[in-house]
Amino acid sequence: MIYVLLSVICSVLVSVLLKLARRFEVDVGQAIAWNYVVASALTALLLQPSLASMREPGAPWFALAGLGVLLPTIFLVLGASVRHAGIVRSDAAQRLSLLLSLLAAFLWFGETLTLAKGLGVALGLLALGAMVWRHERGTQRDAAAGWLYPLLVFAGFGTIDVLLKRVAAAGVPLGTSLQVMFALSLLVAFALQLGRVALGRARFTLRSLFGGVLLGLCNFANILFYLRGHRALPQHPALVFASMNLGVVALGALVGLLLFRERLSRLNLGGVLLALAAIVLIAGG
Repeated sequence: MIYVLLSVICSVLVSVLLKLARRFEVDVGQAIAWNYVVASALTALLLQPSLASMREPGAPWFALAGLGVLLPTIFLVLGASVRHAGIVRSDAAQRLSLLLSLLAAFLWFGETLTLAKGLGVALGLLALGAMVWRHERGTQRDAAAGWLYPLLVFAGFGTIDVLLKRVAAAGVPLGTSLQVMFALSLLVAFALQLGRVALGRARFTLRSLFGGVLLGLCNFANILFYLRGHRALPQHPALVFASMNLGVVALGALVGLLLFRERLSRLNLGGVLLALAAIVLIAGG
């Protein structure tokens, strides 16, 4: 379980780095772009994927292209969510995105809907509603951002999970799919940043480069340790899945509340607890 714990820590560290970016004058968009340079290089170096399967006629290029666009854009949305809604609600919304991939599994991939999973989905939806609910504070724009960004995180990461299932169903090895996704994401992320530079809205800085390297290390380590957790416990995938998601929600809540003094209503906290219950039911069902 040490690999799962390390994966949880790295996942929450990604949110912490996004939270601290403005404080240290790191441009989040640039950091995300450099993050994909690091993640792509580490994937090639450590996982050594073969790209032979991508030359096959049935290669899922459409799904991979969608992931190449979604990954960097949703990463930007996650950064905005952490800034406006906080780590607690953003991490919980990200983990609850499994509801969308679970619904897709029932509708398109032939998975059987059990009572426990159905109840987990219902609790998860209630949890999402409770977490994004926010009494209006400050300007109306700030209040809207506080619930809109977590919802976009939920929808975006859920869509990414569905596309990943499509890629896996096509028989593409995980290392290969990661390499292609990171390479495409790198191109999209830098295209966005070069557009900002051309319009005079940003300029590349060493500070943002270093921030991107740290972000890329944490992002890749999160994935690597999660994969190794599954390899270490091949007979217990549900345990790894539940431990990862519960761990991120719980540790994210502790970090947000204790380190960053994030303010949550009782309803928001109830939503976090419902999210934990939903994950347990889904993993055990």
